[in-house]
Amino acid sequence: MIDLAIVVVAYNSAADLPQLLASIPAAAGALSWHVVVVDNSAATSTSLAETCGRPERVSFVDAGSNLGYSGGLNLGLQLVSPSRFTVFLNPDLTLQAHALEHLVEACVGTEADVGAAASVPLVLDAHGRPQPSLRREPTTLRSLGEALCGDHWPGRPHWLAEMVRSPEDYARARPVEWATGAALLVRTNVVTLIGPWDSARFFLYSEETDYARRIRDRGYTIAFAPTAVVRHRGAASGSGPALDALLAVNKVRYFRKWHGRPASALFFGVAVVHSLIRLRRPESRLTLRALFSAPARAALPGGGA
Repeated sequence: MIDLAIVVVAYNSAADLPQLLASIPAAAGALSWHVVVVDNSAATSTSLAETCGRPERVSFVDAGSNLGYSGGLNLGLQLVSPSRFTVFLNPDLTLQAHALEHLVEACVGTEADVGAAASVPLVLDAHGRPQPSLRREPTTLRSLGEALCGDHWPGRPHWLAEMVRSPEDYARARPVEWATGAALLVRTNVVTLIGPWDSARFFLYSEETDYARRIRDRGYTIAFAPTAVVRHRGAASGSGPALDALLAVNKVRYFRKWHGRPASALFFGVAVVHSLIRLRRPESRLTLRALFSAPARAALPGGGA
């Protein structure tokens, strides 16, 4: 059994992936590891394996179509080697030395039935500045605070902010509710316990929110490990109005999965307010259509009702 089974879902990632793969040996240190790269991209004349130089301890699999991020992770999980820990990485990362070792260290008591079952790193942007990657569990009031205030009142109460913005919160190790999905290490026995990522609901976005909640609902914690540092170069999966709309729609889908109709109706109303406030933006107009129209939602990446 190896220490780390690493799953990477790539989508048009030929420019980024070689840097990630090259950074893994120093990040893993003395830990044993193997990587499965799931290529969600359309077929090209040059395979991703050839582009990356066919590195050792890395297996490439062609998904055959774009399965989405969560679908790609599930395919990768079917192909990984037996391991103590499973690591999910974005392709547009570079890992700093010993980052993976520090993530493992954060999961104290790896064979225990309770405790830290997962860990997330400190994420830096392309310029070396910390990204606000930590999050609190979505609530209607937190969604309203993000809609009305955004980054304009960074010191507001926790019950009005989903994003964790305080620099002090990124300077110390502590439990967190969830983090954006650039990098996540989970004890493999817990991965088996909680089951696949919810690819039926979440093609892209909110899948990490859901996965983290399922970890916490089993009584485990997620540890933030600021000594584990990764550099994030940007949104390799792309951006634009359709993806922005999908982000908003999937937040509503997530809330509906875990809450009853009255609470979900309030959350939906806040999502509408968020788009109305920013109606001059094309992504907000598309989001508003997608929130109310099943055909508009079906036209978003991944489709679905």
